Amino acid sequence: MTQADLMRRISALPIWSGEITATPLTGGITNVNYLVDDGARKCVVRVGDDIPLHQVMRFNELAASRAAHAAGLSPEVVYAQGDLTVLEYIESHTLTEEDVRAEAYLPRILEVVKACHTDVPKHLRGPAMVFWVFHVIRDYGATLLERGSAHRAVIPELVDIGNALEQAAGPFDMVFGHNDLLCGNFLDDGARLWLIDYDYAGFNSPLFDLGGLASNNGLSEAQETWMLETYFEAPVTEGLLRRYSAMKCASLLRETMWSMVSEITSDIDFDYGAYTAENLAQFRATYDTFKRS
Repeated sequence: MTQADLMRRISALPIWSGEITATPLTGGITNVNYLVDDGARKCVVRVGDDIPLHQVMRFNELAASRAAHAAGLSPEVVYAQGDLTVLEYIESHTLTEEDVRAEAYLPRILEVVKACHTDVPKHLRGPAMVFWVFHVIRDYGATLLERGSAHRAVIPELVDIGNALEQAAGPFDMVFGHNDLLCGNFLDDGARLWLIDYDYAGFNSPLFDLGGLASNNGLSEAQETWMLETYFEAPVTEGLLRRYSAMKCASLLRETMWSMVSEITSDIDFDYGAYTAENLAQFRATYDTFKRS
């Protein structure tokens, strides 16, 4: 689809009060997003089909987004049609990794994450997906081998590590996870925080979100201990710490293999090769630490 065709489709949506202007929003590495102004209000239009290779199904994202809005965590879904989802636009500051680590933000962020885990499923309707990171790793491994990835020589090793981490990370609790806690998915409107982008949402272990929050945003060891104690409202035991550390490794492994797959499948203008190298190095270092523990 050409840019002109896409603009015609967005303009034809039956929700606008007048002629629109559409400005691309940068930063997304899964979807294409536009800020649309019709003179009466501003909305964000997300453009994206199902991406089965990444476990992304738009019916699930839409249901999770609506449930998250009902739970008071996410902007309203204004309209949805096919591969176009229109969301309320929030005038806000998009958090950085430095923000997430800041004392003024981290406790508020953890409250939002815990609310996602406990409150969103109260409002969820229809079929619900499970985001099981260890299945995702195995599936990515098969895809990368089938498609002749440049990384195919290391794929069997990475899949074997994923299988070992699955054993180390149990037993498992189950919550409704966001499963993509990058700093850019938190917004601050000056009065409150918002959690956006539910592409990968689904039932999962809470340790996946906690590990992802830590690894994606460079939390210190002391911050990780505080996060676990605060989330579980109890001192951190050796068993919990090992399960958490295994899941943190799995989060980094999944992000690495997500990027490997994106290198050969995504049309978005982004340096996935550099992102793969960065995440693979972080995974190797974190996994080495885990093995020594």
